[in-house]
Amino acid sequence: MTQDTIARTWDTLVATARRTVAEGLVVGTSGNVSARVGDDLVLVTPSGVPYDRLTPDDAVAVDLDGTRIRGRLAPTSELPMHLEIYRRTTARAVVHTHAVHATAVSTLVTELPLIHYMAAALGGPVRVAPYALYGTEELADAMLRALDGRTGCLLRNHGTVTYGDSLDQAYDRTAQLEWMCRVWLTASSVPGHAPSLLSAAELHEVAEKFRGYGRPR
Repeated sequence: MTQDTIARTWDTLVATARRTVAEGLVVGTSGNVSARVGDDLVLVTPSGVPYDRLTPDDAVAVDLDGTRIRGRLAPTSELPMHLEIYRRTTARAVVHTHAVHATAVSTLVTELPLIHYMAAALGGPVRVAPYALYGTEELADAMLRALDGRTGCLLRNHGTVTYGDSLDQAYDRTAQLEWMCRVWLTASSVPGHAPSLLSAAELHEVAEKFRGYGRPR
């Protein structure tokens, strides 16, 4: 990989991290973002540094074992979650947030009810990983179980994790997950009414239709 590739990826990563703040998915430095470059290099946001202060000189990179390869700042405390995703999936980017509605839902259910067909874009019903202390291998393991067959999950009393083939895709999945959580909470709050939900068969039908989405006919 070239230094130019690393620099471009870092710029996109920082822009994505700043977007999570601008669009209300995190407060301060509470979330984190990473991107895989090549086979074994992971660029990741540093711990405790406001995203609007990050510069090209602040780039932090680790290998898949977590050893810091580049940078003077400490990587995010949630590094174990990011690395487990890269080790176990084909992900090229990971976004972790403390989005309000998604975090609220994580305290209420073990799986986000099928309120909207966009759940199919995340691989199916979105699970909630059991609570574990942030930054621990226990949390990373719980997250992996919730992500089985999925590209996103909720973390109980914590937030969201999504991954994708690019930073844009990982971010879009995070935003979509937060939106679905907001829809379910809004619908569930109407006294005397329960929201209608999709069936597994209906979601499967959507997933099949998604396979040809955006392809030339």
